[in-house]
Amino acid sequence: MEALIPVINKLQDVFNTVGADIIQLPQIAVVGTQSSGKSSVLESLVGKDMLPRGTGVVTRRPLILQLVHVDPGDGRKMKDENGVEGDEWGKFLHTKNKIYPDFSEIRQEIENETERISGINKGISDEPIHLKIFSPNVVNLTLVDLPGITKVPVGDQPQDIEVQIRELILKHISNPNSIILAVTAANTDMATSEALKVAREVDPDGRRTLAVVTKLDLMDAGTDAMDALLGRVIPVKLGLIGVVNRSQLDINNKKSVSDAIRDEHAFLQKKYPSLANRNGTKYLSRTLNRLLMHHIRDCLPELKTRINVLAAQYQSLLSSYGQPVEDQNATLLQLITKFAAEYCHTIEGTAKYIETAELCGGARICYIFHETFGRTLESVDPLGGLNTIDILTAIRNATGPRPSLFVPEVSFELLVKKQVKRLEEPSLRCVELVHEEMQRIIQHCSNYSTQELLRFPKLHDAIVEVVTSLLRKRLPITNEMVHNLVAIELAYINTKHPDFADACGVMNNNIEESRRNRMRELPAAVPRDKPPGAGTQGDQEGTGNWRGMLKKGDEGAPGSGPASPHKGLAVNLLDVPVPVARKLSSREQRDCEVIERLIKSYFLIVRKNIQDSVPKAVMHFLVNHVKDSLQSELVGQLYKSSLLNDLLTESEDMAQRRKEAADMLEALQKASQVIAEIRETHLW
Repeated sequence: MEALIPVINKLQDVFNTVGADIIQLPQIAVVGTQSSGKSSVLESLVGKDMLPRGTGVVTRRPLILQLVHVDPGDGRKMKDENGVEGDEWGKFLHTKNKIYPDFSEIRQEIENETERISGINKGISDEPIHLKIFSPNVVNLTLVDLPGITKVPVGDQPQDIEVQIRELILKHISNPNSIILAVTAANTDMATSEALKVAREVDPDGRRTLAVVTKLDLMDAGTDAMDALLGRVIPVKLGLIGVVNRSQLDINNKKSVSDAIRDEHAFLQKKYPSLANRNGTKYLSRTLNRLLMHHIRDCLPELKTRINVLAAQYQSLLSSYGQPVEDQNATLLQLITKFAAEYCHTIEGTAKYIETAELCGGARICYIFHETFGRTLESVDPLGGLNTIDILTAIRNATGPRPSLFVPEVSFELLVKKQVKRLEEPSLRCVELVHEEMQRIIQHCSNYSTQELLRFPKLHDAIVEVVTSLLRKRLPITNEMVHNLVAIELAYINTKHPDFADACGVMNNNIEESRRNRMRELPAAVPRDKPPGAGTQGDQEGTGNWRGMLKKGDEGAPGSGPASPHKGLAVNLLDVPVPVARKLSSREQRDCEVIERLIKSYFLIVRKNIQDSVPKAVMHFLVNHVKDSLQSELVGQLYKSSLLNDLLTESEDMAQRRKEAADMLEALQKASQVIAEIRETHLW
């Protein structure tokens, strides 16, 4: 169990090499207000004066402190290797392999490094300082010293210093793998402890919070901390431990930490004899060591899973970045071939990356053909835009000067062509929609299927331009074919079409049956000896003779003859008003009915043909042609020696991202090996 903490330190070293904090390792976060004694507690655990001192916010960057227990023999080995004598020494991550045997130099380096990042105006930074202390007098621990909680900005401190420190503290103690060491002075009210308050926000059950009560020797006369140390004031599940630190006077007088620990033991024996063996710096050190070991043991399974998941993710990320280009010709040809294949696979529905949020590729083209285009055609009314007057006018215009005995065929052709022409616009819109989808497939392949193209932005842009140009060239050809499909239908109205002939036969039977039914319902015929001059009502209304063609008032005054041109009242026989609505005669009604049924019957035949032929034309002239010629077009346009260097120039940050991903993957693999060693040695 004792070896678990060095294992975590080893994992920390592994991830420090890549400067990453994606893995939240078990550690002890020290939280407290300014002047609560945090620094003194840490120095007592180390046994050395090593932390900066002063007024206001002294700790302005997180200090990740790793205590590593070494045997005295390791100190002699260090002397032999580095020429530095001593059993205790320190090392900073930012100074690489430099050894610090003098702990005053460690204090000065902490101050210098703090000012280098945070400045000299008492500002804070969340970038940590990593320090390892090697000593035979420490137990294995990993602690994080955080800035002291403050309320009021002092001097040049920013006005939001309280918020900044609070957010920094919460960032570290929110780590579920951390133990919170909440430091509170005994000469303050425990119920108002800011450290315990902020710890309770992220650990409401107190399962990973240990309270430390400092300054037991500075309490008012006649008072003691017995209730607090027994947990009667604020219960904490991991317990409360009281310590006595050096006063400022002791520090000024250069009192050593070892002497302070000896005096602390004497004070506890005198003031709290029944609790002396469960308080003090040495007991705190052993307790922290024990808690951290058990906490590490509990966290390792989840930690192992997290490392394996991240390793798989970074392996995939590194693969997407690809390897550095060695053979430009082979790389370019491979990328072109892969893009062309993925483009075709997306159309065919066999792509590796299937879109789940929306229809894409061939599925969307199918939807356009059978849903969008099909429903649009079905919504076109065969008789839309035609009314009875239009049909009657067409019939009359087709008969010429002579009244017709039958419905003229020319009027049917004239009207049905007008209706068939309406199918051209939705057909061309179908071509446009398919063209847009094939353009979208380019972006789909770039984003999901061939991420390697993102390494080479110029090649990506060139491929997009070639494919777009190919689609642009095929668009007018496809439009022309679709236009011709409609023109073909307009060129010859096939009244001998089998479906149309059958419809006409059924229609004629229905019309004949209707005519017979109307004849049975007609009244008796008008007698032949009806007095002359008494015309039918239709004649009286002027609908059946030439008088109805004259404008009202143009027949001249009573008793006068027809109007004379010499009098400026010439009759315009061509100015015939078309009635908007009137009752149709039985002949007109029958003729209109015949034409409407013929138009509808033939229109449905043509619509069926168009609905079938347009998708086929689009597939042949646009989709399949692009699929078949895409790779040859890309190779012909891009596979040129003069373009190799330019097209295969990586983006500026790609090499850096590849290196970062490779370093992170290596670190994760090392971490996985470390955890595997734990299992093999039965430490876990």
